[in-house]
Order: sequence, then structure tokens, then C-alpha cells
Amino acid sequence: MPTDTLKEKTVRGLSFGLLNNGAMQVLNLVFGIVLANILRPEEYGLAGELAIFSNIAAALQEGGFISALTNRRHASRLDFVSVFWFNVGVSLAIYVLLWFAAPLIAQAFGEPELLWLSRYAFVGFVIASLSITPRAILFRRLKVKEQTVISVVALLSSGLVGIAMALSGMSYWSIVTQSIIYVGIVALLSWRFARFRPTSRFSWQPIREMFGFSFKIVLTNVFNCINRSIFVPILGYYYTKLEVGIYTQADKWNTMGSQLVTGVVQGVSQPMFVQVGDDPERLRRAFRKMLRFTALVAFPAMLGLALVAPQLILVTVGTKWLPSANIMRMLCLAGAFMPVAALYFNFLISRGRSAVYMWNIMAQGLILTLLLCAVQALHWSVSLFGHTLSGIPLMVALFVATHILWIFLWHYFAWREIRLPLLAALLDLLPFLLCALLSMALAWWASTPVDSPLAVLLIRIPVAAATYALLLYLSGAQIFREALSYLRRKS
Repeated sequence: MPTDTLKEKTVRGLSFGLLNNGAMQVLNLVFGIVLANILRPEEYGLAGELAIFSNIAAALQEGGFISALTNRRHASRLDFVSVFWFNVGVSLAIYVLLWFAAPLIAQAFGEPELLWLSRYAFVGFVIASLSITPRAILFRRLKVKEQTVISVVALLSSGLVGIAMALSGMSYWSIVTQSIIYVGIVALLSWRFARFRPTSRFSWQPIREMFGFSFKIVLTNVFNCINRSIFVPILGYYYTKLEVGIYTQADKWNTMGSQLVTGVVQGVSQPMFVQVGDDPERLRRAFRKMLRFTALVAFPAMLGLALVAPQLILVTVGTKWLPSANIMRMLCLAGAFMPVAALYFNFLISRGRSAVYMWNIMAQGLILTLLLCAVQALHWSVSLFGHTLSGIPLMVALFVATHILWIFLWHYFAWREIRLPLLAALLDLLPFLLCALLSMALAWWASTPVDSPLAVLLIRIPVAAATYALLLYLSGAQIFREALSYLRRKS
């Protein structure tokens, strides 16, 4: 593939990726606020108790075949058809198991309503399996525009149905139905845009050839689901529901921000690196350019979110959630570096290093869990910048430090592939980090005479954005100038 064609597709993918993830986060926020005002917390909780089963089943169902098909240089139609029928079969088997497990799930939570609610919710796994192969085709071809349309239409349609059902008194059934409609529309539109039509042919050979790679991906995905789900139960074991709720509110805002950038990186990086080929020099250039783009967007977005955390919470959800602001600020530091980590492990996946990805994620999760438990068992506390951290703040600080320091380990494995020096990677990241920090400092100083939370927001956000853009322009940042050039050309 010609370099300019790949470059144009990558830039277009990044642009639509930003649009897609931005629209998704906004719609999620709007629908979440509306449903939260209609439904009771107990109704949310009942559907939320199924989340860990849904996440693990979804990870098992996908099986890493989207990544495996993307990495397959000369994938045939038989490969896609075989993966399609394999995923449908696995999904049906998982649904049968969960159908018979539903009474145990209801008994474990002490909620009889979960018996039929879970059986209804798990139908979504079977429907979602129909979209895996078409989504792999779109992902492999860098069809980010089409993926944007699919995601926005599916979320908008399912959200409106969920609100209508909630208003009509359908309670927790509205939340589950919203999820099922979402995966159903994704499946329909994925088939439409991918132009995928399965035949009756099936072969075990491509499944066997891709299974070693995809199995490691699915194990990692399952471990990630458990790792994400286990943090709140650990907090719940040691702390009150109020304290856990404060952490959850902070984490919700951080996740929305970091996913905006991480989703863009993950939607483009792996297929782009696969299409670049095996030339180490070309891979180094492509990786460094993606690294600079990630830093260009991630650092100002997440440090800016940390800057306005108290005011944002006061304006949107009120004073009762203000204690979550400091935790949110700490989480945003990790959120600023999570897209960088996502770029590294997507690069490693594109090189077929699913085992490296698996062991790193598993080791990171185990070490973090042991640290969190040790903090509480030994009642540790530390002094940082004149403040004593203990309890949840210390646990969050360990979470942040672990995720940031782990990037150096990700870099080591990337260095083994393309011999990119650590200093070169730091030089790609640090200018954007410094510009973002200077911009936030100036925005904070400009708003010091103001007391109103809304006025502070209206001052800090435009001042930080304008200062950041000016600093990049004056410093001659090439990736920033390329982005401006692309926007002018499109307009």
C-alpha cells in the first residue's frame, strides 16, 4: 500500500475516531443523567450486578479474533466465514451455560428478579456475536467513519428506547433492553457497511492457526474485566458505601475523559502498524508520529479535566459529590498516560506479541491488587507535597503510580521490536506534557480572582486551550502543524 494512502487513511481515522469517541461520551453522559433522574439507585444496582458476567462473557465471546484477523496479512473469505460461525457457536454455548446458571446468580445476590432478567440480558451475547466478523472487516480496513456512524446511531437509538421504557415504568428492564438494542443495531449496520455475507463453508484450519494468538488476547480481556471489577469490591470491603460512591463518581469522569483519547488510539493504531509492514525504520517513524499525536491530545485533555475537577462536579452533580474532586484529579494523572500505554500494547499486538500483552496486563493487575490489600493490612500512610495520604487517596496514588511507571516496561518490549531509544520516546512526549502543564498553570492563575464555579470553568477552559495551541505553534510542533493543515484542507 502506498505510504501517502496509508497516511491519509490514518489521519482520517484519527479525525473520525475523535468525533466518534467524543459523540459517544457526550451521548452516554446525556442518557446517563436522564435515566439517573428517572430510575432509582436500586434499579440501577440490580442491572449493575450482572455487569461482571456480561463483561467476562463478552470477552470470551469475541475471542480476540478481531485482532487476529487484523494481523492476518492475507486473510481469505474462508477465514472470515469460519471465524463468524465459530463465534456464533461459542456464543450459543455460553448462553446455554448462563441460562442454567441464572438461578445460581439470583441466589448468590439474593435477588429473585435476576433469574429472568439475566436470561433476558444474556441474549445480547448471541446478538453481538453476529457483528464480530463484520466489525473485524471494518477495523482491518480502517473504516473509522463507518464505525462512527454505527456507534452514534446505535447509541442514540438505544438510548431513546431506554428512556421511553423508563418513563413508562419498565424499571430495570429498560436498562437491559437498551443494551440489547444497542448490540442489535451495531450488528445490522456492521453487516451493511462491511458487505459481509456468510456462506455455509467452515474450516477449522484458520481457527487453529489464529487460536494461539487470539487465546492470549481473550485471557487478557477476561483478566482486564476481573481487574476492573475487583477494585470497587476491595474498596467496599474496607470502606463505607459513601466513600466507595465518592470514588466511583471520580472514576466515572476520569474514564469518560481517558476513553475519549484511548478509543481513538485503539481504533487506528493496530491496523495501521500491520499495514506499515516489517521495515523497522518505517515502524519507528510511524510509532513516533502516533506517540506525538497521542501526547498532543491526551495531556491537555486529562490535565485540563484535573484542573477544572471541583468546578465541573459542582456545576453538574452538586456539592454532595465535591469530596470526589481530589480523587478525580489523581485519577486524571493516570488517565493522561493510559492512551500512551494503549499505543504501546496495540503496537505489540500488531507485531503478534499477544503473550507479552497478556503477561504484562496480568502482572500489572496482580501487583496492584497486592499493593492495595497490603496498604490496608498494614495501615500505611505517606506524606506527599505536604499532605498525608492514607486510605482511599493512598490506594488511588498507588494505582496512578503503577500505571505511569508500567509504561517504561511497555517501552522495553517495544524497544526489542524496533530499537526505539527511551530518550527518543521521552523527547516525543515531554514537550507536550510541559506545554500542557504551563497552559494549566496560566489558566489557574487567570481564574484566581473568581469565586463562581461556572465562571471559573468559562475562564480556565478557553485560556488553557488557547495557551496550549499558542505554545505549540510558537515551538513549531510538527504534528500540531500537520493537524492544522489537515483541518484547513478539509474545510
